[in-house]
Amino acid sequence: MVIKDKVAVVTGAGSGIGQAVARELACRGVSALALVDRNEAVHEVAETIQRLGGARADAFVGDVTAPAFRSEVFDIVVARRGVPQICVPAAGITRDALTVRLNKETGKAVLYSVDDFRLTLEVNLVAPIYWALEMVARIAEDRRARGLGRWAAAEHIQGTAIFIGSVSSQGNKGQIAYAATKAGLEGAARTLTTEAMYYGVRCGVIHPGFTDTPMVRALGEEYIQQRILPATQLQRLIHPEEIADAICFMIANSAVSGELWADAGWHPSA
Repeated sequence: MVIKDKVAVVTGAGSGIGQAVARELACRGVSALALVDRNEAVHEVAETIQRLGGARADAFVGDVTAPAFRSEVFDIVVARRGVPQICVPAAGITRDALTVRLNKETGKAVLYSVDDFRLTLEVNLVAPIYWALEMVARIAEDRRARGLGRWAAAEHIQGTAIFIGSVSSQGNKGQIAYAATKAGLEGAARTLTTEAMYYGVRCGVIHPGFTDTPMVRALGEEYIQQRILPATQLQRLIHPEEIADAICFMIANSAVSGELWADAGWHPSA
């Protein structure tokens, strides 16, 4: 799939991997970018991209889990820039805690918060899936409006969605909800591809290792130095730009399907 001149939607674009993906797509010649985040900082990202020239960047601030907000973003983008053909729903959160904690004074066990589990599911699993589905729907509607039915290979790929998984999908202490959501994206991507290829849309998952983002930095320097870097072959955090480059590789190379692991050789001890 050619990235140049395409319209892209990126959530979580105000920082971290999402911001790096937006910048990389702009460098590779997309015609327009819809940058979505709950933080007002996304406006600055859009302004920076536009100052550098090339892509037109529109910033949208809102809750990625809200269906009305998602539909509004796509409505505006389609009207202003055309039908999006690239979607990278990168917004995500962590709510880390042990699954069962025993209070040594009372002897009572405390379970992981069900509210935190549900919130993590909404942001990390449900929302990315539906942002991708929204793109597929707009492509399907556009094809119908142009009198096109089932996609044929001669048309070339019509769209690509890349989900942000994680090495934690294999299981990671203290991340029951986060790990579950990232593993869930694998099944969603496989299922969506089998259906969306009817319209010429691919879907894949990239599994980053520990990347130098605000989310990882929030773990604290001591945790990073003692728990992450010793188990990482590169002995450093991954740069967001490295993940962005890998995502663009997945978008551009249509022969690449399924999942890509960009973990910097992270292999934690049991």
